[in-house]
Amino acid sequence: MIDLGEKTIGILGGMGPEATADLFYRIIRATPVKRDQDHFHVIIDSNSKIPDRTPAILGTGPSPLPIMVETGKRLEAAGADLIIMPCNTAHYFHAQIQAEIGVPLLHMIRLSAEYISEKYPDVRKAGLLASDGTIVSRLYHDSYAEQGIEIITPSKSSQRDVMDAIYKYIKTGNLEKGGELLRRVALELIEAGSDSVLCGCTEVSLVLHDGDLSVPVVDPLQVLAEEAVRLASGE
Repeated sequence: MIDLGEKTIGILGGMGPEATADLFYRIIRATPVKRDQDHFHVIIDSNSKIPDRTPAILGTGPSPLPIMVETGKRLEAAGADLIIMPCNTAHYFHAQIQAEIGVPLLHMIRLSAEYISEKYPDVRKAGLLASDGTIVSRLYHDSYAEQGIEIITPSKSSQRDVMDAIYKYIKTGNLEKGGELLRRVALELIEAGSDSVLCGCTEVSLVLHDGDLSVPVVDPLQVLAEEAVRLASGE
C-alpha cells in the first residue's frame, strides 16, 4: 500500500555527477525498509552541463543560476515535493533558486550547522575543507557563526592542495590521491586548533569520513540525506 503521507524527493544534481550518485545512495541507506517498495520516490536531474560554481562566484566564469533554476522548476513539475542539491558551493545561489520555485529547497550548510551544534555541543572551531568559491562566499562562516562556531580555513598553499584534490584528482576519478591530500590538510587544520573538520565540498565527502581523524568529521551531505528522508517520511 502506498503511504500518501510520503513526499517525493528531487535531486538537483550534476554538481558533480559522482556526488549526485553518492547522495542518492545515502538516501537509500538512510531509509528504513523491508522491501523495495518501502523506498521513497526520488527524481534525479543530473545535469553536468551546469557551469562551475566557483569561477562564477569569483567573477571568472558564467553564472550557473539560469540552468539551476530551470532544473529546479523541472523537478517541481515532475512532482518533487522537496529539492536537495549535492553541492556546497551551489548554496551561494540558494535564495535565488528558492525564490523561483514553489517547493522547499533544503539548505545543506545551515542544516549541518544545526547538526554539529546539537551532536557536538563542545565544538567551538571547525576546520573547513571546501572550494575557493565556498570559502570566499563565507557560506559556512555565516551559518556556523549563528551556532557560536568559528570556521578555520587552510593556509593559501594548503588551500591550493584542497583545490587540486577536488578538481585535479577526485573529479577525474583519482580518489586515493585526492584523499591523501585532503587528510594532510585536515591534520594541519587540527594543529591550528580545529576541534572538528567539515567536508565542505561533496567531493571531499567521497574520501573523508568520520573516524578518519582524531576529531569529529562532519559530513553535510550525510546530514542532508538524513533530513531529506525525515521530511519525505512526513515527520
